[in-house]
Amino acid sequence: MLQKLHIQNYAIIDELIVEFSGKLNIITGETGAGKSILMGALSLILGDRADTAVLRNRDKKCYVEGVFLAGGKKEVVAFFKRHELDGGEEVLIRREIAINGKSRAFINDTPVNLEQLRMLSSLLVDLHRQFDTLELGESDFQREVLDALAGQGEVLSKYRDHYRALSAAVKDLAVLHERKAQFTKEYDYNKFLFDELEDAGLRNNELEELDNELKLLNNSEGIKTALSKVYYDLKEGEQPIVQRLKIFLNQLNVFSAYHPGLSALLERIRSLHIELQDIAGEVESINDQVQYDPQRIGQINERVSAGYKLLKKHGVSSTHELLAIQEQLGNKLKAVLDIDEHILAKEKEVAKLSQEAKKQAAILSKNRQSQTRPLEEQVNALLNQVGMPNARLKVQIEFIEPGAFGMDAIEFLFDANKSNRFEPIRKVASGGELSRLMLCIKSLVARSIDLPTLLFDEIDTGISGEAAKQVGIILKDLSKNRQVICITHQPQIAGRADAHYFVYKEIRGEAIKTGIRILSRDERITAIAKMLSGEKPTAAALENAREMVMN
Repeated sequence: MLQKLHIQNYAIIDELIVEFSGKLNIITGETGAGKSILMGALSLILGDRADTAVLRNRDKKCYVEGVFLAGGKKEVVAFFKRHELDGGEEVLIRREIAINGKSRAFINDTPVNLEQLRMLSSLLVDLHRQFDTLELGESDFQREVLDALAGQGEVLSKYRDHYRALSAAVKDLAVLHERKAQFTKEYDYNKFLFDELEDAGLRNNELEELDNELKLLNNSEGIKTALSKVYYDLKEGEQPIVQRLKIFLNQLNVFSAYHPGLSALLERIRSLHIELQDIAGEVESINDQVQYDPQRIGQINERVSAGYKLLKKHGVSSTHELLAIQEQLGNKLKAVLDIDEHILAKEKEVAKLSQEAKKQAAILSKNRQSQTRPLEEQVNALLNQVGMPNARLKVQIEFIEPGAFGMDAIEFLFDANKSNRFEPIRKVASGGELSRLMLCIKSLVARSIDLPTLLFDEIDTGISGEAAKQVGIILKDLSKNRQVICITHQPQIAGRADAHYFVYKEIRGEAIKTGIRILSRDERITAIAKMLSGEKPTAAALENAREMVMN
């Protein structure tokens, strides 16, 4: 419930603080006194867009603050948790408009955006203005009415879980089909590339190794010439180095006993002689291995040329990268074969989820159908009660493909004059008719669900007498279990108030300002009498007003 409203520097309101009761709060006052301005200020904390034109004093900011008691309402608790905001029993919503026109919103002193403000305020307050009744013609609202009367919140929640799972599965299936189409489109080309690489039969690092072998073969003659010369000089020349070292050993060995340094020197020459003999043998072995083979050169050139064409084609520089591409292509070809299995499995999942969703949707439809006749009868009875004896409501339900809320297309049809020509509400009902029709429907829905604080702005337009009295009875009944705030010009409605507030204008200095105060019982009688007979109420009007208040 809205516990307190604090307004500062809004239009002709300098500063107001209003504390509301938890039952039926009635606001009255002369035309132009500022009742609509009061509702405009309240609309700011409900998420309406701000306008700098509302700044009364251009030197200071506009400030509207509402204190609400949430009562642990689970939707409100979930909102605070979802948006990571601090919450509790008391919720403080504030809106500020700076002198430069910039607007800021706060929930419990934490800055929030306008969408978050609207989301929370919709859980706390249901604002019902004559021109806000357009939602009555919207299919979502009409469906919500039937669901509320049928009390099928859990059934709808269960269905929506199945429908979300179904939608996700259908989306996954579409992706699989799209992927298959892409795979199929690319299959022939990928197969050609894969076969080309597979036919090449490359092994890891093969091209690099062949390239090195080719360089060796192309330089084999030069290598053999160099190796032969080295071998010749070491062992077969006129003065072979190995042979000369042998002579050096024999010459020095004779004198080795005469000088201590000769033994070490002889050992070094002997080691060198052995090493050179070994080198000569290695040179001879390598020389035998190196052979110029024009046939092998041709084979390698052909192999390397084919390999380099593949490297260039795929934009890579190594055999390893080519083999990686071959593996990737193989996986893509395998995926084409596997995707049909995935599609079949997903189609089975979609069929199962669709069957379950239709089963749940059928329950929703049955429950909605069960409420159409009672809703029509009760609303039509209430319409007669509020001064529309010729008006009739008719609920039309048509089956459609399952959607987010079931498989029902719901339309409220209206006939204002017993013509038996029912048309959609949005096409035929006037503003006043919509307002009273909405009141009738909400009064029925309120018995089934926990509606938030209900605000009615001049719901009594176009009615008087007995119809106004009946609207007052409906509002009073609504306020038994929830807070109702209503702006009215009808004394029959004002007489039902648990708390009666009077909006007035006064001159302070050179400025006209709006004020509001709660009326005592005697003041209420006088105010209602004035509504009945004018500024100077008659004794009969006072007596009539006293009877309204006392009853």
